[in-house]
Amino acid sequence: MVRKSMTIERVQTGVRLEKRLVKVLKALAEHRDMSLGDLIEGIVLHAFEGQTPFSPTTLETIGQLKRIYGMELGAADSHRLVEIDGEGDDEPS
Repeated sequence: MVRKSMTIERVQTGVRLEKRLVKVLKALAEHRDMSLGDLIEGIVLHAFEGQTPFSPTTLETIGQLKRIYGMELGAADSHRLVEIDGEGDDEPS
């Protein structure tokens, strides 16, 4: 079933993300000819429903982009990240 377009209101956020992760996300958004915000919204909406947001082909593209940008982080690292620039918390997030 195809749903009709929905009118929404977006807000600007001040989200801080790991540098290489942002590079991969921006490159993936460009590859898919969409905005970074639209890509992140899609990822989150899929995750909220327990669905994977990416096809096997897109996951291959993500793997290539991760190699290009030197991103070695994985899901298991998400609660162990500590900033080195002193601008964030001293505790892992």
